[in-house]
Amino acid sequence: MPRSPFPQTGSVGLAAWAELVRAPAALTVPGDVIAGAVSARRPLGRHIVGLAAASTCLYWAGMALNDYADRETDARERSHRPVPSGRVRPGTALALAAAGTAGGLGLAALSGGRRSLCAAVPLAALVWAYDLSLKSTPFGPAAMAGARALDVLLGATAPGGPGTEAALRRALRPAALMAAHTGAVTVLSRSEVEGAHPALPAAALAVTAAVTAAAAAPRAAPPHTDARNAATPAAHPPRAARHPLFDTPAHCASTVLAGLYGVVAGAAQYAAVRDPRPDRVQLAVRGGIHAMVPLQASLTARAGAVAAAASVSALLPLARRLSRRVSVT
Repeated sequence: MPRSPFPQTGSVGLAAWAELVRAPAALTVPGDVIAGAVSARRPLGRHIVGLAAASTCLYWAGMALNDYADRETDARERSHRPVPSGRVRPGTALALAAAGTAGGLGLAALSGGRRSLCAAVPLAALVWAYDLSLKSTPFGPAAMAGARALDVLLGATAPGGPGTEAALRRALRPAALMAAHTGAVTVLSRSEVEGAHPALPAAALAVTAAVTAAAAAPRAAPPHTDARNAATPAAHPPRAARHPLFDTPAHCASTVLAGLYGVVAGAAQYAAVRDPRPDRVQLAVRGGIHAMVPLQASLTARAGAVAAAASVSALLPLARRLSRRVSVT
């Protein structure tokens, strides 16, 4: 029987596990579920905690599966990674991916019932399809973007609040913005090893600018009606009614957090435009991953959940600090 080209080891250390699943990057995941839930007017509680845990399990499963699928490429380009370095066996990484997927689906079913499971199953399927077959194809970035969108919609399937159709409709906007950002970062990440043409980080920067503007935009006002005839829209609604959230704490917080997102993602992307060497591109990708947190927080605040947005945004400094020990890329 031919021997494996990868070194074999016994027990796996905690550091190797953390590096395999890129543990700090999981802090960019709970905000998807929270943003989707508050946008869909779902109550925040134990169901959301359970769905966030389910999402984290699926994310870690995807990271482990990614290293299993990329083990031969990593042996050439990233020999320090856990699998090619021999700290984690390929079969162990695959087993962890399967266990994480099963755990994520189970938590989704327990936390949100059948409708949450109906969102988690295609999310898990898309993760596996990306890692095993789509990653190197033109459909790879779209698959990753779709996975993030489904992660946001998973929060909209939590129990309570309006019906499923109305809830999903309200969560489409934050899902689309998260998907746009994720797609741009995924395209950029393909040039981490060899560097990029300046046009590539410039395109990512343009997407960041567009997403920032969309996240900071005030919510549309409901039709203002004349007090004398509730069925007839007023000809000249008051200025406050035209922009009901423009001067509120919720919109103020959303705008500030959107600006923070633009800075975290855009600064590194602009640096990569000026100098698109591999190390600069890697920093831009890392910045794009971290920037998901303030974007999620902005979308959460935009839905009126300022306290929840503050909690989400608090994950950013923690993620950046931990990523100095364990790489998120």
